[in-house]
Amino acid sequence: MDEAFWHRRWAQNEIGFHLREVNPLLRRYWPGLQLAVGTKVLVPLCGKSLDLVWLVEQGFEVLGVELSEKAVEGFFVEQNLPVQVERRSGFKVYRSGVLEVHCGDFFALTAEDVAGCEGLYDRAALIALPASMRQRYTEHLSSILASGCTGLLVVLDYEQAQMEGPPFAVSDAEIQASLGDGWDISLLERASALDDKFLQRGLRRMDQNCYRLIRR
Repeated sequence: MDEAFWHRRWAQNEIGFHLREVNPLLRRYWPGLQLAVGTKVLVPLCGKSLDLVWLVEQGFEVLGVELSEKAVEGFFVEQNLPVQVERRSGFKVYRSGVLEVHCGDFFALTAEDVAGCEGLYDRAALIALPASMRQRYTEHLSSILASGCTGLLVVLDYEQAQMEGPPFAVSDAEIQASLGDGWDISLLERASALDDKFLQRGLRRMDQNCYRLIRR
């Protein structure tokens, strides 16, 4: 992962990827996963997403992972949450009640770090990575999460040649190839996400696809 790139984006407040509301796809499809209240949910590359708060409000325990310390500290300040901080397994861990965010390199996570995570929510992780790193990401995710882990994956799909990422284009074919051996994959929704911002960057098509994933 190009750590310098993401640290620079956060330092310069170039965070157009940050949603100022809870993701509508999370609201729409998370209940259908039928995860028990209290289930622990892994949220990779979580930034300062409001989705973390929503998941906690629905009764889930949340484990976020984020590279940028500025993003993590900003999240707890903006949400006015009391926080305890400790060093653990190479991560700076911020904890507030049932919400925990590990600040550090996602690829340093071990199965022990995510033990008990039976839920997964990825809206911004896979599409944040270039093609050269996405296979490594999916392989690592599969290696640390246990059978039965269930979650949502949200990606963007467009002609990569028309725009430089991030966000990067992730096709259905790539998802099937990279996750199909270890996960049951169901497409829940495909809808256009093309807006003026992306039109100005040269795109003529952008789909936002939401998948349900179940670890075999």
